[in-house]
Amino acid sequence: MFSFTVRSFFQKLVTLFFISVISFLVIYLAPGEPSQIDPLNPKFTPEDLQRFRQEFNLDKPLHVQYYLYYKNLFTGQLKSWKDNQPVMAKINERFLNSLWLFIVGTLITWCLSFPVGINAAINRGSFSDRTSTLLAYVLISIPSFFFAYILIIFVVQTFHVPVIGMQTFGMTGAGKLYQAMDRIWHLVIPSILGATGGIALLSRYVRAQMLEVIHQDFIRTARAKGLSADRVYYSHGLRNALLPFVTMFGLILPGLIGGSVIIESIFAWPGMGRMAFEAILARDYPIILTINFVAAVLVLIGTFISDLLYMVVDPRIRL
Repeated sequence: MFSFTVRSFFQKLVTLFFISVISFLVIYLAPGEPSQIDPLNPKFTPEDLQRFRQEFNLDKPLHVQYYLYYKNLFTGQLKSWKDNQPVMAKINERFLNSLWLFIVGTLITWCLSFPVGINAAINRGSFSDRTSTLLAYVLISIPSFFFAYILIIFVVQTFHVPVIGMQTFGMTGAGKLYQAMDRIWHLVIPSILGATGGIALLSRYVRAQMLEVIHQDFIRTARAKGLSADRVYYSHGLRNALLPFVTMFGLILPGLIGGSVIIESIFAWPGMGRMAFEAILARDYPIILTINFVAAVLVLIGTFISDLLYMVVDPRIRL
C-alpha cells in the first residue's frame, strides 16, 4: 500500500508537469498575442503596453515565462490581468462556492440513480421500469437551460421566493440562522437542476450493469442457496456491478469546474465555471491557466481515489 502510494504520487507529479507544459504552450501558441491591445484596453498606448508586458513578464523568453508563472502561482504572487487581483484568492473564493453546489448535486445524483436503476433492472419490463426509462429520456432530451427557466418560473410563481444568486437581497442584516436557511434554499434549486441530467444518465447505466450481472451464474447459485432477494441483488449483484462506477466516481471531480458553467450563469452563482467562462472572454490568461492546472490536479486526485476504491470494491484486485 505504501509503495503503491509513493509510486503513484511520483507518476502523477510527472503527468502534472507535462500537462502544465502542454497547456502553457497551447495558450501561448494560440492565434494572437496574449498582450494584444484591443482585448485589454482600447485606450492603451504603446508605452502602456510596454509597461504591461514588463509587469507580467511577457517580454521574457517562453521558458522563463513558464518558470515565473508557476513560481508566482505557488508563492501567491500571480495577478489577474483583468483586475490585478491575486489569482489564488479569487479561485479559492469561487472554488468554495462551486464546492457546495457540486457536493449537493453529486449526492442527489448518486443517491437517486442507484435505487432507480437497480429497481428498473430487477423489475425489467414492469411499469416502474418503463416509467423510469421514459423520464430518463425526457430529462436527457430537454436542454438544461430550458429546464432551468421552467424550474425558476415554477418555483417563483408557486412559492413566491427568489432563486437567483447565492442569497436574497437584503438578508445581510438578518440573523445567522435565517442567512443559513436562505443560502441552503438558493443552493437546492441549482443543485436539483444539475442532478437531473446525471440521474437520467447514471440510472440507465446502473440498469444496464445490473442486467448484465444478475443473469450470471454466481447470482443463480446465490439464489439456489436460499439467500434473500435483497442480499442476492445488493450484496452480490451490486458489488460486482460497481467497478465501472468506481472509474466514473474518480472522474467527477473535474465537474467542480466544467460541469456547472450553464447552471452558474443562469442562476448568477459566482462559481468556478462562470469565472472560467468570463476569463476566456476577457483573455485573462493567468486565470485560464490556473483553472486548467486545478482541473488537472482534480483529475489526478480522482484517478488516485479510484485506484484505492477498486481494492475496496473487489478484494481480488491488488495494488
